[in-house]
Amino acid sequence: MSAVIMDGKALGLKIRERLKEKCEQLKQKGIAPCLAVILVGEDPASLSYVTSKEKALGEAGIKSRDIRLPADTQEEGLLSIIADLNKDENTHGILVQLPLPKQINELNVICAVAPEKDVDCFHPVSMGNIIIDRPGFLPCTPRGVLTLLEEYNIPIASSHLVIVGRSNIVGKPLFNLLISKKYNATVTLCHTGTYDLAYHTKQADILIAAAGMPSLIKPNMIKENAVVIDVGISRVTDASAKKGYRLCGDVDVSVMEKASFFSPVPGGVGPMTIAMLLQNVVEAAENRIRR
Repeated sequence: MSAVIMDGKALGLKIRERLKEKCEQLKQKGIAPCLAVILVGEDPASLSYVTSKEKALGEAGIKSRDIRLPADTQEEGLLSIIADLNKDENTHGILVQLPLPKQINELNVICAVAPEKDVDCFHPVSMGNIIIDRPGFLPCTPRGVLTLLEEYNIPIASSHLVIVGRSNIVGKPLFNLLISKKYNATVTLCHTGTYDLAYHTKQADILIAAAGMPSLIKPNMIKENAVVIDVGISRVTDASAKKGYRLCGDVDVSVMEKASFFSPVPGGVGPMTIAMLLQNVVEAAENRIRR
């Protein structure tokens, strides 16, 4: 038996169509949802990510303010731009593409974005809201994972979830969301320093791999019929590929023969992350009306 493939691309497109309708409704009320996207330097991977995000924004009817800065931009200059965007009532969300050049302190930049425009949910206030169960934006990738599980009617409250990865972007916020009263999940958080990782992953009804280590999870590390969500994405050298590399997740694709559901890389969580970013921008615009 082979796993049911969790199609994040198809679900993401469905969500984006729904958001397109919402944007039209907001525009009729005089609000044009807008995201400022800041890219410092010309890192090829960052440029690719920004391009794909801006394409998705346009398709959903969300305005994109494209701010490109040279690699030698100093922190003071970037903070000044963010301060101006915070004050701009027509800009509803601010996204600073990471990583930033070494002369800029990333934490200072993250903290400079106003929480009400923090659609990436990186600000300490945004993260704190998750921990204390207070309303606010949800980080895009964890929200995408949860939406994917809900779409495929995977029971969360009655399941034991194991997360592999403790990043501020995925692992930590996802852990705190899952243990909230909304989801009532029992969760084990592991990482690359966990002793006997396979022991823990084999206990999972739902395994979420987000360690950023290619093919870390093998079939012998999951139990029969587990639900496996692959969040990791890495570029692996492949001479046979047109670009000289291929995209690879944290989970070896051979787990499909043992899992009940599997989200692949690419085409699983990635498209969901972008869809959730768009959703956060639209919600930020809606919040602007309420304020």
